[in-house]
Amino acid sequence: MSAVGVDMSNAAPKPQTQLDRHGYLFGLKIQASMSPLFHKTIYSELGLRWEQKLFESADIPQFLQLIKDPNFYGASVTMPNKVSIMKHLDELTEECREVGACNTIFLKQDPATGARRYCGTNTDVVGIRESFYQNVANPDARFHDRPALVIGGGGAARSAVYALHKWMRATRIYLVNRDAAEVAAVIDECTAHGYGGERLVHVATPGEAERLEAPGAIVACVPDFSPRTPEEHTARAVIRTFLGKERKGCMLEMCYNPTPYTELGGLAEGEGWQVILGTEALIWQGLEQDKFWTGIEVKDLPIQKVSEVIAGRLSQISKL
Repeated sequence: MSAVGVDMSNAAPKPQTQLDRHGYLFGLKIQASMSPLFHKTIYSELGLRWEQKLFESADIPQFLQLIKDPNFYGASVTMPNKVSIMKHLDELTEECREVGACNTIFLKQDPATGARRYCGTNTDVVGIRESFYQNVANPDARFHDRPALVIGGGGAARSAVYALHKWMRATRIYLVNRDAAEVAAVIDECTAHGYGGERLVHVATPGEAERLEAPGAIVACVPDFSPRTPEEHTARAVIRTFLGKERKGCMLEMCYNPTPYTELGGLAEGEGWQVILGTEALIWQGLEQDKFWTGIEVKDLPIQKVSEVIAGRLSQISKL
C-alpha cells in the first residue's frame, strides 16, 4: 500500500455524493481528454469517492497551491507542463529523470517528519511497454533482440526510445521524422541520459532504410495526417520501405484521436504487420498511474471494465 493509504477491506460501491479525495489533469487543450472518464471508471469499480478534475492551465504557481489541499491524491500532467513541473517536485523516479518529462504526480510521506512529499514519474514508458507485452503472443519471435523503429521527434518518441532500450531488448533504434533537427535533439538528450549513442540511428532516406535490417517493433508517435511537404513525403517513403521488408513485426500506433484507426496503421496492416491501437498505451499508462495513487497493484485493478469503457467511448467518437 502506498502513502495514499487506500483501505480496500470495505470496497463496496458508495453513493457519489460528496468526494473524499480529488486529483487533477493539469495542462492545456484537455477538454476532450478521456483521462477523467478512465479514472472515474476505476474509482467507481473500487468503491472510491474520488474524482480527477480538469485544471486547464499552464500556471504552475497556482497548481502548486491547489495540490496542497489535504484531499489531493495526485495528478496527471500533460503538455505544456511535463518538463516545467519537474523542478518543483521533491522526488523523481528513474523513468522521470531519464526521459526528462513528468506525466504523473503521486504522494509519499517523509518517514522522518511525516510531511507530504510530491513525487514525479513517467508512466508513458510503461504504457508503451505493456502495449506490446499484453498484445504480442511471442515477443521473442516478433521483436526481442531485433532493431526497432520510432516515428516522430517529440516527447512520446523519447518515451518510446526509453521503453525499447530498457525493457524490450532492441539492438538498435531507427528514428524517422520529417524534421532532422528534432531527431538530433532526441539522440542528444537520450544519449545524455545514458540510453542513446550509436544505438540510435537517424534514417533519412528510403535508400538508407533499404540497407538496414527490418525492425521488430515500431512505435508511431505522430499525428494522423497524409504527407504534404517534401520532408513529410520522404519520411513516409522511409516508413513504407521498412514496412515492405520481408520480415514483419508489430507496430504500436500511439495516435488515437479522433480515431485509433490511422493511415499509418492501415499501411502497416496492409503489409502484414500486427497493429496495436494507441488506446492500449492510454489504458496501461493510466493503470500504472492508479497503482501509484491507490497503492493497488495493476493486476488487481478493473482492467477489463476500463478497457470496455474506453472502447465504447472511442466507438462514439468514431461515429461522430
